Parts: sequence; structure tokens; C-alpha cells
Amino acid sequence: MAEDVLQLPLQFLKGVGPRKAADLKKAGLNTVEDLLFRFPRRYEDRSRLQSIISLRPGMTAAISGEVLNAGLAHTRRPGFRLFQALIQDASGQIQVVWPNQAFLKDVIHAHQRIVLFGKVEFWGSRGLQITDPEFEIIKDDPAGSRVPGDGSRQVDTLHTGRIVPVYERTGSVTPNMQRRFVWQALEQLPAEGFDPVPADLLAREQWPSRRDALWQAHFPGAGTSIDALNAFATPAQRRLIFEDFFVFQTGLALRRHENAQVRKRLVSVVDDRIRGCARAVLPFRLTAGQRDALAEIVADLQRPWPMQRLLQGDVGAGKTIVAILAAVVAMENGFQAAVMAPTEILAEQHYRTVVKILDGRPYRTALLTGRVTAATRRDLLPAIERGDVNLVVGTQALVQEHVKFKALALAVIDEQHRFGVVQRGTLAAKGLNPDVLVMTATPIPRTLALTECGDMEVSVIRGLPPGRKPVRTLVKADSRRDEVYAMIREEIARGRQVYVIYPLVEESEKIDLKAATAMAAELAEVFSDFNVALLHGRMKGDEKERVMRAFASGDLHLLVSTTVVEVGVDVANATLMVVEHAERFGLSQLHQLRGRIGRGEHASTCVLLYQAPWSDDARARLKAMADTSDGFVIAERDLQLRGPGDFFGTRQSGLPTLRAGDLVRDGDLLERAYEEARVRVDAGTLSTDLQTYVRSVWQRQFGLITVG
Repeated sequence: MAEDVLQLPLQFLKGVGPRKAADLKKAGLNTVEDLLFRFPRRYEDRSRLQSIISLRPGMTAAISGEVLNAGLAHTRRPGFRLFQALIQDASGQIQVVWPNQAFLKDVIHAHQRIVLFGKVEFWGSRGLQITDPEFEIIKDDPAGSRVPGDGSRQVDTLHTGRIVPVYERTGSVTPNMQRRFVWQALEQLPAEGFDPVPADLLAREQWPSRRDALWQAHFPGAGTSIDALNAFATPAQRRLIFEDFFVFQTGLALRRHENAQVRKRLVSVVDDRIRGCARAVLPFRLTAGQRDALAEIVADLQRPWPMQRLLQGDVGAGKTIVAILAAVVAMENGFQAAVMAPTEILAEQHYRTVVKILDGRPYRTALLTGRVTAATRRDLLPAIERGDVNLVVGTQALVQEHVKFKALALAVIDEQHRFGVVQRGTLAAKGLNPDVLVMTATPIPRTLALTECGDMEVSVIRGLPPGRKPVRTLVKADSRRDEVYAMIREEIARGRQVYVIYPLVEESEKIDLKAATAMAAELAEVFSDFNVALLHGRMKGDEKERVMRAFASGDLHLLVSTTVVEVGVDVANATLMVVEHAERFGLSQLHQLRGRIGRGEHASTCVLLYQAPWSDDARARLKAMADTSDGFVIAERDLQLRGPGDFFGTRQSGLPTLRAGDLVRDGDLLERAYEEARVRVDAGTLSTDLQTYVRSVWQRQFGLITVG
């Protein structure tokens, strides 16, 4: 069977062995299937052979000719030798040189036919030469019919004389070696084998079979468009990319289907009394987006299977009140709810919001973080276990083993990408299949949402609550600092407050912290008639709390801070933010920081100060910030600039390791794979073989990805 070949460990391929297999494993290549689904980085057309007489300095060219003579040449550098050969075709001769490759004396000999691909250089008195080219020795073809580059599946020209796949070097495994390994693997594939892409789809799209697609993707025929290949847009490539997405999305669809078969112990009901209780806690009228999201969540709470829902909303869109209302529904049913936040500051912010909104209601709420005293914890934990506490807000302290709930029905996880999958799952496990609502103020591009959260339902709150205004964003060079200081003075004179944000990068934390401290001292001197303070992550908890309380109460006019204010700081009177060294921040982080202002009725401005020289990427990031305040647009742009691997800044997020598909380049195929997989799973039309294959791939490739 093809699967037997595809699951063959790479070390058993001829020429690989344990050492090269270990290097390939570091790149995630363990089996023949992994190797074949790793696309080349690019393709080079080495099939168009040039005559020697047409060569010019600076060209990268392929030539074919006869070796007139070859041998080692000594140089003045001790231990450094050149292997050189004189090559002739019908038009002329050229010298070819390989530095420090003495072993070639046993490979290249006079009278051989050879094809070479390399750069043409001019070397003074020696004239033109080709330096360190890739080459193939052409074996005699008795029939006289072999033409390099004709696309036939013969191994005598792998590296030249054809369209050649160029792979990324992996440790000791060179692109040439990988080319040979891929060829050997392809030759072992049987003519007929299992294909994960259903036959009706192949026929509809006119895509090649799996085996033919793999051959064409790695060793395309001579007539294939090199531009289409390098855009990964040939039918063979797109078919394999679709397969990659389809297998993953089928796994997600199966998990969604299986989740719907699970039954939760605690099912909420909603009647007029409970609706009245929810309305009674509302401090303001919900927006249309909030109402729609709440309706979807409440419908999930009443279903017999556990909710797995992602609530997306831009900074300040009002996700928290939606989560609190969902908790009210659970608590009015006699159940418990928990809210887990990634930082103490954010947990405390949520707790204050919850206490304020639920003031006067018959719910007992509690805060559980690492800062809670031992005495408080001794009283609190038994109360949670007895069910006396209805709503617990906390950090990852909530997932500790000794924290037990009596009737946890709803687990709300905020800024979910900051938690590892194990922490999310541990909190959910504290209830008997509770409803899980994860929230993020970092809008996730649709392609990432279909992968990272593909087995979840998604609710989106678009727009801002009434009275909130978009933040104006200005990009200024550091040389215009005086203008910015004038803006700060003017804003404080109006009775408003100001943030000045300084970067803090882990690799240079001590240097950055020193610079931030110096900046705070400078600003305290420049604005000596105002109250200035510094906030950073190295401060003790009570000291941070004191500074934040002073800023929130208006006692501080200007807060110099590192990115600890990215989440969890809500001061409506803060209307100006200055970001120092803005060129050093990521796009999503800049957007999160900007979300700390514009939280009240007053117009707000964010100034991004950059220092030259700045990179093209930095220029693009700051331009995107100035162009839009829509977090969903920002997220898509960030994905394009950084790529999916770096979007969240951590691999804990559960982002899958796809083999052929690229979430930015191939978004249309991902959408189609999502739809096809979901329709087929819901209709029950998946073959047993496909289900078995998908489960085996998930176990091997995505086994650690779990949600809730």
C-alpha cells in the first residue's frame, strides 16, 4: 500500500542514515510523507541550455558540453585547492572551478558529458569562468533519445538540464541531497494508492491524482510555467495544498461532530425571570453586535452539549459585559462561573468591573490570583468547593489542583492566545464538560480562525459602543519630539491624562528598563509642574497597584510605562498616548496599546515616535496603524507582514504545523477545504478509509492541539 511507503521512516531511504535523519527530524520531517509534502522553496529553470559563446559575466546559466580535461590545482593558500575542468560545446570552451572540493577528482573525468548550472564570472587573465556550479554527469543513452529537461522521470538529470526544485538546507542535508531523497521516495510510490481528496472533488477541479501531483510538484515537466510554480499555483501544487487543508479541516469537523455527542451535566434554562435578572444588571443598552453575540452564547448554554465558542471583538468592543450576562444566566440556574485572565492586572480589572456591574445583586464573587493572601485563600477555597461563591475571577491560579468547584457550568477564558492549551483544558476539566467561552481582543484573521479555532463556533462583535470615538493616529520622527511635548502639555492642561509607552524587549530587558527609567526622569524634569510616574513589570505587585490606582484616580498626569498596560488598564480620562521607538513594536501590540485610550467620551490621539533608520517592515506597520483603527483590518495586515507562525508571538496558541498550505497565500483553498469538510462530515458521507487516515494524521501531526 502507498501508506506503507509514506509512513516509512526517512532513515531507511537510501543515503539518509541516522545522522541525516536526525537533521531532517529537526525540520519536522520524520517520514516519507513528511518529505514529499515539504514543497521546494523555489524552482529554477535549468532546462534552457546556453551556448558557451553566449555567456556573459553576471549571468546564471545552464550549459552542456564535454569535459576536455579536469584535475586539482594548488594555490598559494596552504591547504586550499581548486578542482577545475575545461568544458567544450560546439561554440567554444570555458573554465569551471570548484573551490576546496578535492573529492571531485574521483567524480569528474575527461571525455564525460556534463550539464552545469552556475554563475558566470570574469577572472582577469583567466577570462570567463563558472564558479562552484551544480552539475550532472550525463550517462550514455544507447537509444540516443535522452534530452536533458524533457520532463521524463529519469534520474540522470536531477540538478541541471530541467526545471529544478530548490529545497531549504536542513543541517547536513543539502538541497542536492534532498532532491535525490525526494526522487527515491517518489519512485517507491505504487501506481494506485489511497487518496484523501474525494474522487468527485478531483473530477470537478480536474486535479491530478495524488501520485502524479507529487511528481509534478517536485519534478515538473519542461513545459510547466516557472512563474506558476514559484507562485505555488499549478494544478498539482494547489491540489496538494488543498489536501493539506482538507485533512486538517476534516479532523476539526469530526471533533466538532464528536463534541456535539458529548452531554454536559449542567444545562441552563432561560425564562422570563432570568431574562429580567440579566436586564437588571445592564448598565447601558447593548449594541447590535453585543446582542447578537449574547443570543448565540445563551442558545449554546441551553443546548445539551458543551459550548465551545470564540468571542472576538476589537479593543473596547464590549466583550466583558456579554460574558458577565452569560455568567448571570448560569448563576441564576444555580451554577458557578469562572473567568480566567492571563495577568493579575487584567484579572483585577475584570474583578472590579464584575463587582461594579453586579453591585446589589445576590451573587457572591471572588478574586483568586497569586497575590491573594494565605489566610484569604484558606477561607476562599472551601467556599468555592461548597458552591457558596458563584463567580470566581482569577489568573492561572484557577487551574491549580487544589481549586475545586461544586457546579462549574461556564468557563470564560480571556485573551485566550496567551494561555497554553493545557491550562485551558485544565480549567474546563474542573466542571463536568462545562460550557467554554474564550474571548480575544486581538482580532484573528479568518484564515487563522479556521485553523486555530476551527472546531469552535465564532461570534464577532464589530464596532464600538455608543459614544466611543476612533483614535487618531500620527506617525512622527523622533526629531519632532518638541511638537509631541507641546501636545502632552496641552492635553494635561485640558484636564486629561497621558501615557508614554517605552518598549521592553526580553533580550535587552536591562538596557530597555534603564532607558525607560531615564525617560521617566527626563519627563519628570520637562513636566515638573505635573505629576509623573513610572510603571514596569519588575515592580512589586503592591507598588504597581499603587501607581495604577493613582493614575486611575487622576492623581497622576503622565504615566511612563512599559507594555504592562497593554491589557487591563482602563482609564477613560487618558486621551493621549505616545509610543517611543514605535518601530520596534509589532502591529497587533501597537493596536492593543492604542486601545488603552479612547475609552471615554473625549477625542483621543496616539503618536507613534520612530527613530531612523527604520526598516521597510516598520514603515509598513506604522503606516497601517495610521491608516485604520479597525482591529480586524490590522489583524489581516499583521498576518501578511509577519506570517502565521509569528502572529501570536507564541506557538502555545495551537496553530497547526501545516505541511504544504500557507495561510496567507492559500486562503481561498482553506475556505473551500473548510466548507467541503464540514458538509461531508455533517452529511455522514466520509469513507471509513478517509476517517481512519484523518485520525492517524491528527495523532501524528496535531496530537497536542486541544481546545477547552
